[in-house]
Amino acid sequence: MDRLPRQPSADPETARKISKGTPMTETLTALILTFNEEKHIERCIRSLDGIAERVCVIDSYSTDRTVEIAKSLGAEIVQNAWHGHAAQFQWGLNTLGICSDWTLRIDADEYLDEELRESMSAWLAAPQSTINGVYLRRQIVFLEQPILHGFFYPLNILRLWRSGEGRMEQRRMDEHVILKSPNTTVLKGGDLVDHNLNDLSWWIAKHNTYATLEMISRVEARHIKEASEEVLTGQAARKRWLKEQVYARLPATLRASFYFAYRYVIGRGFLDGKAGFFFHFLQAYWYRTLVEAKYFELQQRAKTAGLTPYAMLQKEGVFPSENEAAVYREGKMEGKNGETAPS
Repeated sequence: MDRLPRQPSADPETARKISKGTPMTETLTALILTFNEEKHIERCIRSLDGIAERVCVIDSYSTDRTVEIAKSLGAEIVQNAWHGHAAQFQWGLNTLGICSDWTLRIDADEYLDEELRESMSAWLAAPQSTINGVYLRRQIVFLEQPILHGFFYPLNILRLWRSGEGRMEQRRMDEHVILKSPNTTVLKGGDLVDHNLNDLSWWIAKHNTYATLEMISRVEARHIKEASEEVLTGQAARKRWLKEQVYARLPATLRASFYFAYRYVIGRGFLDGKAGFFFHFLQAYWYRTLVEAKYFELQQRAKTAGLTPYAMLQKEGVFPSENEAAVYREGKMEGKNGETAPS
């Protein structure tokens, strides 16, 4: 079994040593979205110690100890009603008054491993002036096993950018950071580790929700004929192109089978062991099949009602009014005026 990445130290003094050895000349603000993330938030914030000058937690009114833990670690907390990942993150960019040189997007169940902490510290000490976006290498851990094959590693994602240069693509699923004028690099050394500590039942429930959102996104995209792949760069652009121009052209009943074979055989996903089989099967075959089944179910409902799939979802109240949709796409939706969490 492959070894798990080194997590950040639980000792604050040890965690700060990195910043003492490499004085940073540019500053960074980290943004974290949370809802009931008490299992993850301490690990995430500690991995930013000595790297981020400001850590902002945008919380969706958690009912567990998330806010308490984040505050105890020195994070700044604001609370805003949930309207989806993209809208919530853009709300943070619009309202938090970010003045640092760089902005980092990191999920609560992610953390910087020790090697990436060193790489980011070195980057902030001597960044390239012409670069406005930095790709980080993400590693997924599933059932306590790093996923290193199946075209899932290395997976470079744009998570670090010059403040003011990026905005969040407003999609229900698979949203990316969009730069005003992309001039990017890949940070060498270390991983952004995606290691969720919840159980498999939680993972299944989450992906059931994702499948519904992806089905809705498909209907929405076909209705408004978005061509959003033109604004993406790097691996994200290639992945979006393959999904929309190759995968979507396959017969619906065969798409998931082809995708699983592509990941597990051609991508050598079988080298990830038993946990890897479950991951690639569930993520590539089960999840993709579930999306197709939900879309077929919608088509059947719409046909019975004599409506298009879009009109059916509109009738069911899934889509907002045109004015609300415009606000959503701009990431300006908010709840309770974006309150600061009570002390």
